Amino acid sequence: MEPRTVGRSAPDEGVPRAENDAGTGTGFASVIAGARRRAVRDGDRQIDSAHLLHSLLESDPEARAAVGTPTQLARLLGYLVQRSIGYGLRWQGGAEVIGAEVAAGGERWSPVAAAALRDAEARGTLRRGAHGGADGVDLLAALVTDLRSRAVEVLERAGIPAGELRDRLRARTADDAPPC
Repeated sequence: MEPRTVGRSAPDEGVPRAENDAGTGTGFASVIAGARRRAVRDGDRQIDSAHLLHSLLESDPEARAAVGTPTQLARLLGYLVQRSIGYGLRWQGGAEVIGAEVAAGGERWSPVAAAALRDAEARGTLRRGAHGGADGVDLLAALVTDLRSRAVEVLERAGIPAGELRDRLRARTADDAPPC
């Protein structure tokens, strides 16, 4: 039987970890730490994309601004808070329940959440070069790429069309890309 909370297991260097700024060289240590606390407090088996989304929105004003209107943001935060106190959305399965990646620190990550952190780093590198690193909007863009993710489910239920958000963020990435 699998433990109910984020467990400890053998390390896998391919998964982000907060001890090394998310294992990506970015400034996501506080976002990861917040996501970890949420997963443990919620009694979840692994850190998922909704944990990352909630923690990101708490800590990054640019990501909050990129989400949409103040009304949409308030509704989104409401869904995330309901989830964290045990009301609202109940997760039935999907892409984030199957499999888990284990970080060097031992926390278990959903494949979607781990991929989003790696994708955010790649986005930051594309936009700013090898020394630039990713920012919170890069992580937000990465969180909306998998339409089966819990982050996308929360966004959609809050009235924020994930496809539209993804397109807006994609346009921002193109605008910020360094010249060839």
